[in-house]
Amino acid sequence: MPWKLANTPIWRLDRFIQDHLLPDTTFLTEVRADIDFICAFLTERCFQGATHPVRVSRIVMGGCYDEYSMLKGRSEATLVVFLNNLTCFEDQLKRREEFIEEIWKHLCQLQQEKQFKLNFEFQTSEQANSRSLSIKLSSPQLQQEVEFDVQPAYDVLYAWRYNKYLDPRIYNKIYASLIRESTNLDKEGEFSVCFTELQQHFLKHPGHKMWNLIRLVKYWYQLWKEKLGDLLPPQYALELLTVHAWELGIENTCELYIARGFRSVLELIIKYRCLLIFWTLCYDFNHNEVSEYLNKQLQKDRPVILDPADPTRNVAGSNLQAWHLLAEEAGAWVQSSFFRNSDMSLVHSWKVPPEKQTCVIL
Repeated sequence: MPWKLANTPIWRLDRFIQDHLLPDTTFLTEVRADIDFICAFLTERCFQGATHPVRVSRIVMGGCYDEYSMLKGRSEATLVVFLNNLTCFEDQLKRREEFIEEIWKHLCQLQQEKQFKLNFEFQTSEQANSRSLSIKLSSPQLQQEVEFDVQPAYDVLYAWRYNKYLDPRIYNKIYASLIRESTNLDKEGEFSVCFTELQQHFLKHPGHKMWNLIRLVKYWYQLWKEKLGDLLPPQYALELLTVHAWELGIENTCELYIARGFRSVLELIIKYRCLLIFWTLCYDFNHNEVSEYLNKQLQKDRPVILDPADPTRNVAGSNLQAWHLLAEEAGAWVQSSFFRNSDMSLVHSWKVPPEKQTCVIL
């Protein structure tokens, strides 16, 4: 086990998070300043003078980019360039290469013109055929970096851009359209980036304290990603497992909640073949077309972890070997002395079922 975390007494996990996982405040300030400038520049320059009507409508951040979600050391985020005057999800798919090339061209220009507070560099060299384009902002002095996946997207939620509430009554018709189009194109889960804003609202919904637990889980995940590479399940799946554990477990405890929550998430990983997790904050069973599709999704082979902002995306993926590898590591931690108090009593997990009760409405 990585010694720094493994040798931390369980009752000092909060201090470990404070000392080793929270990002540097100076770095956060500089990231905000550079990203604000990048967003303003792309909004002003992209597609200006083009003969087609597509323009940048707004830019939304996703992933780990702020004081609530960023991890000390290295974090990953998404910079979504929303485009107006597209008519459907398929437009985003067909014109992705064109849009990425345009964004890349202007970022190259910006790199030459602007003196950034942080080191700015591209992470990909061949843009034309890329699914997306990546840039990195880093501070060698602070040993901190954040990599941004830059993605163009159909702004299907533009009319609701000021809405801060998660309400299926608002979005079910949009999801019905997403379901029809993505299934016809055989591209289910391909358009989740269009709902980045709802993903961010969802993750901030449980409150700020949950983010320390998410940070710990991400740190633990990254330790094994360094060892096992891309063989692991997506990190976002573990973030959603953490939200699931938090929602069902935190109500019954007021002490050692980080330790108990961490153990709960590891035990959910071990039970990956039973995972059936979903939320009904953005979509639900009260729309016939959405309900029919949801029931089909929830009857698929497990693990199933539906993106709370995109019912067509099973975040768990289909790679059982990846889950098996991570479950072996989780099992080793659960069985170790890490979850022992100073008197050698065991820190128990919360009572968190690996599946949610489904609601079948036909």
